[in-house]
Amino acid sequence: MTTSTEVSSPLAAKSAAVAVGALFAINGTILGGIGGTLPALRERLGIDASGISLLLLSLAVSAVLSMQIGGRLADAIGARPVALFTAVMLVVAIGTLSVAHSLPLAIVAMVLAGLGNGAMDVAMNSLGVQVEKVRPKPVMSRFHGFFSIGNLVGAAVIVLIARAFDRPGGSVVGPALGTLCVFGLVALALVFRFVPVGERVTHHQDGVRTPLPRLTWLLGVMAFCFGLAEGTAVDWSSVHVTDVARIDPSTGALGLVAVSGFMVVIRLLGDRIVDRVGRRAVVRFGGVTAVLGYLVTVFTEPLGLLLIGWALVGLGVGLVAPQVYAVAGHTGGGRMLAVVVTFGYAAFLIGPVLIGQLVNHIGIQNAMILPLVLSLALVAVSPVLPRTEP
Repeated sequence: MTTSTEVSSPLAAKSAAVAVGALFAINGTILGGIGGTLPALRERLGIDASGISLLLLSLAVSAVLSMQIGGRLADAIGARPVALFTAVMLVVAIGTLSVAHSLPLAIVAMVLAGLGNGAMDVAMNSLGVQVEKVRPKPVMSRFHGFFSIGNLVGAAVIVLIARAFDRPGGSVVGPALGTLCVFGLVALALVFRFVPVGERVTHHQDGVRTPLPRLTWLLGVMAFCFGLAEGTAVDWSSVHVTDVARIDPSTGALGLVAVSGFMVVIRLLGDRIVDRVGRRAVVRFGGVTAVLGYLVTVFTEPLGLLLIGWALVGLGVGLVAPQVYAVAGHTGGGRMLAVVVTFGYAAFLIGPVLIGQLVNHIGIQNAMILPLVLSLALVAVSPVLPRTEP
């Protein structure tokens, strides 16, 4: 792999880092809004769980396709135009979803959202890697922290609008997603001129296209492991706490609060840890912490202990994704990053479904053994990461 030899000075500017962080926050906010309105959207469209599954499948398939195209485009023309165009596509998608009153139109909106999110995910991570290259200290964990903050903001907007304007059930979808659509457009307008151009990356040597490094597939395995562990935590922690501790569902939501809160905190602090001990040690520590958290979820029942367990899971998985994606971007550019992100994204989406089947057959506590085992596998594979920065 070769990159342009001239380092683009805008990449080193503080405004470039702020703009890339804003892209992560915008992406997280829009996706948080989509996820947070699914129950209300189910009521407005008059669909059941199979309808929601169809919407999520439309989002997932289009996102995986978009990742592969987006990664190659980001290398060929630079990540800036890819990130900005697909960000607009994502905002248009949530605007379309806000006015969707039929399942077919909602599916169209979710396909647009997947196409926008997949390529934007790869492009903004690619920009993040390039910004990190020209800065004295790591920043990828902080970027992912902004994404997590965006997730919380998107969900919070839905709750606030529902309560402040008395919009119960499906009636909250239009105002909430419409608000997030406007927010997305305004935020993109504010950061547009500050998003760095980014470097073009070629994958040819002596006129021959170079193959993906072997490390790609090992990083893909790691991405699958932490993707399933993280997806399980996000989608099943509240249900797990509710059922195991035998408490009210509203109290069980503290499980997700523990996961999300600690994930945000550790991502905002993660770059300092990476700077001190390196990515390999951080990923190993994150995997071990997730293992400890899942052990608590499997073998304990009191509410306090369960919340500690889910907090450990959030702490652990929150450390891993930024480092694995950073290594992929540093090593092989957008093309390699697209493959690795696809593994993680697929696991994040497929994992909760697998957990659901396990819950039906062996119970919710025993079902947590799967992410526990994959967290152990993550620790086992972590030595493939370089000791020093690529």
